[in-house]
Amino acid sequence: MNSKTISQGILQAIAVLVGISGLLYFLWAIQSVIVYIVIAAVLSLIARPMTIFLRTKLKFPNTVAVVVTMIFFIGLLSGLIRMFIPLISQQGANLSLLNFNELMNDTEKITYHLNEYFLAYNINIIEEFKNLDLVSKFKELPVLLNSIISTAGSLSIGLFSVLFITFFFLKDSQIMHNSILIIVPDKNEKRVEKSLNTIKDLLSRYFLGLVFQISILFIIYSISLSVLGIENAIVIAFLCALLNLIPYIGPLIACALMVFLTMTSNLGQDFRTEILPTTIWVLIWYVFAQLIDNFFSQPLIFSKSVKSHPLEIFLIIIIGGLLFGVVGMVLAVPAYTVLKVILKEFLADNKIVQSLTKNI
Repeated sequence: MNSKTISQGILQAIAVLVGISGLLYFLWAIQSVIVYIVIAAVLSLIARPMTIFLRTKLKFPNTVAVVVTMIFFIGLLSGLIRMFIPLISQQGANLSLLNFNELMNDTEKITYHLNEYFLAYNINIIEEFKNLDLVSKFKELPVLLNSIISTAGSLSIGLFSVLFITFFFLKDSQIMHNSILIIVPDKNEKRVEKSLNTIKDLLSRYFLGLVFQISILFIIYSISLSVLGIENAIVIAFLCALLNLIPYIGPLIACALMVFLTMTSNLGQDFRTEILPTTIWVLIWYVFAQLIDNFFSQPLIFSKSVKSHPLEIFLIIIIGGLLFGVVGMVLAVPAYTVLKVILKEFLADNKIVQSLTKNI
């Protein structure tokens, strides 16, 4: 091996590194566009069954079916905005005029009642509350609100971009399909095409299953909170149901949020006869909803949509969380489903792959 060969090898290695670095920089620079495409792809998978139904059962032309579907989803989005915007505006006005001393007095009142109750069981929690710098935390809320408002413009652009991309994904469902096939060698084109169709079908059913799961939780939360007379029951129910999309951690956050809002909505009432019994009933209803979710909704979604055993899903979500945090937990099931389909198509003779993909 002479010096010329070595020099050429070094130059080629540098060129490869520069190319990879340039590609990574480019992907980083357009990360917002990638996020728009991913969100649009998820929305198109959710809306796909409705579009197919309108096209095949009601004989709508393709463009009309897509337009009707988009109008339906935009209507849902408008309903959510109408539900949340007034609440956010009201909270923003309250925060701008917030009396922090009064708020701290209310917080200390709740703490006092809680401590009085738990002292009967030799549990002193008041010292723990004293160690929390609640005033500084609450004073950060107006800053957070201002930051949210300042990004409203960019969010509106993002929303328009997502809706625009979603429309064309629905209108021409083969756009991404064909884009992937372009970079696939001809000999593998049929196998990749088969995998893409399977992935599209499984993920579409999975995301629809998640919508079904959230809807069940939302209905149970709404009924229970409304019956118990909690203010803003619909908004609280929707937020807590939405938090359940985050596996394992989300339900815990939702439980804490529901309990906190229940207690603060009853400030001024007697702790033992009003606040505590209401909170206990909220917890009972919450546990009931979680039992329905854990033993009915989730097993049904995983078995009927992604064809995976609940134990598989549990391990994959934990691994995703350890590797990539909360985002990894949310994306673990879709990514695992895609991987299983690809492995079945290209490594069908492997015993492990056969065991994992026998139901696909």
